[in-house]
Parts: sequence; C-alpha cells; structure tokens
Amino acid sequence: MNIALFSGQGSQYSGMTKDLYEHDNSLSVIFDTASEITGRDIKDICFNADESVLGQTVNSQPAIMTASLVCLESAKRKGFEFSGVAGHSLGEYAAMVASGVVTMEDGFRLIKARAEAMDKAAKANKGSMAAVLKLSPEKIEEVCNSIDGYVVPVNYNSPQQTVIAGTVEAVAEATEEFSKLKARVVPLKVASAFHSELMESASKEFYETAKTITFKKPEIKYYSNVTGAELTDFSDMPSLLAKHIASPVLFTSELNAMKNDGFTDFYEFGPNKVLTGLVKKTLKDIRALNIENLKTLEEAFCS
Repeated sequence: MNIALFSGQGSQYSGMTKDLYEHDNSLSVIFDTASEITGRDIKDICFNADESVLGQTVNSQPAIMTASLVCLESAKRKGFEFSGVAGHSLGEYAAMVASGVVTMEDGFRLIKARAEAMDKAAKANKGSMAAVLKLSPEKIEEVCNSIDGYVVPVNYNSPQQTVIAGTVEAVAEATEEFSKLKARVVPLKVASAFHSELMESASKEFYETAKTITFKKPEIKYYSNVTGAELTDFSDMPSLLAKHIASPVLFTSELNAMKNDGFTDFYEFGPNKVLTGLVKKTLKDIRALNIENLKTLEEAFCS
C-alpha cells in the first residue's frame, strides 16, 4: 500500500523540478497558480534563485510546495496511486492538496500566509535550530530541561535524530552539553526557532487567514504532525494548523502509525530525500524512495 510524503523547509535547491517541467510543459499550471496567488515568480525562484534568495522563508515555503506538487503530478501521470498522505512541517500543505482537504488555490493561499507570518515572527524573535544525532529523544529532552534558557525539542524525526529550537544562547548552551555526551550536533540554516513558542505571533496571524479557507474531509488517510497519527477530526483545521506552527513535529510517531495501518511503500515528493532517509532509519521491512526529478521519476516507474 502506497503513501505519499512531502518535503519540508530546508530541502530546497536551485533548479528543482526544472527537468520535469522541460519534459512536460503542461505542469506549468502548478507554477502559474503558485505565482498568481503568492505574487512571486515561483518558476523563476525554483529554477534560478541562488541559495540566499531561495532560503528566505517567503520564497522557500511556496517553492518547495510547488516542487512537491509538480513531482506528485508527474508520478500520477505515470500511474502512481496512493492511499495516504503526510508531510513534514510545510509538507502538510502539499499533503492537504493531494488528499483533497483543500484546493490547490487555497493550499497556496495558506502557504503564502504561513510563510509571511513566520518570516515576520523570525525577524522579531531571533532564534536558532540544530539537529541532534546519536542520542535518544528522552535524553535530549532531559538536557533541554536542564538549560537555563528557552530550548526545546521540536522535530522528532527518527529514533536517531531530534531537532531542537530556541533562543540562540540556549541552543548554543545545549549544544555544548550534547557535545560532552558525544552526540553529533548540526546547526540548521533557518531564520529562527520554528515549531517553538517563538513562533506564537505567527500562529495567531496565520489563524486569521486560515479561518477564511474551506476545508473538507480527505479522500484518503491524512497523517498529522501535531497528533503524530492519522487525523480524523477536521472540524477545526484553522486552529490545528495555527497550533502546528508553534508545536513539535511528531514525525517518528506518524511513521509508526503509517506502518501499523498497513503502508509498505513510502514515496517522498519534493526536493532532496530527507524524509526518505528518516523513513529508512525509523521503519523496517518497508520500501522508501524519493521522486524529485526526471531521473528519479523514471527509476521509480519505468524499471
């Protein structure tokens, strides 16, 4: 049974999905919709923007979502079918579009509001994030609780990787403690402490836009970062998505729930293969692969 996964922020790179578009120009409808709603030339950002431009939250979030939907549509044209969706952080918005929770147009309206609100909050609240490897989530929680300052685990990515976020000073202090424990710590190139209380102002601002959007029940299974399981209650999506901005991503729990529900084949759509790696580190006896360009598309469906 197939499930579609969608990439999160930080996976972007210049030139993403360019070869898919050149192979099939009809995919332009996704780029055009994204550009019209966000007021940015998303095709140009995906194909030509350098790292500094592409890394800006207001550019990276809609660009990654566009790339994810382009990759998915390319696979669907090869006959790909799926019975569930999940995304990592902003990837949940591509998942909502893919599962019919929102239209593509409303998906881009949501991601525009989310990116702008988070960009504003990041400029007002300086913070940082770091991935901690080779240490249990429980030990990471313990160390964070011991720090005199605000730092918390925010992305439970796999049994071997947890991302922390907080003030620059607290994250630096926690990093020193993790180093003493022989853990590997990798600073993330992000604008602030996403999925933490430093994003509370973004959560409130985004909620005002989310209230104007029509949400439907999905046509297939939809898994949530906030609950760490299949989401079955879609009665108040604006509140859930607003909470999502300032709450931890329970991705490890989600993956276990997917496998327990019978999913055996995990397809990641979007730039890079971060989620594919997390799936392989978390689950056994499954198939995981990424589709990000023409080469990986052909490998997945023409072999």
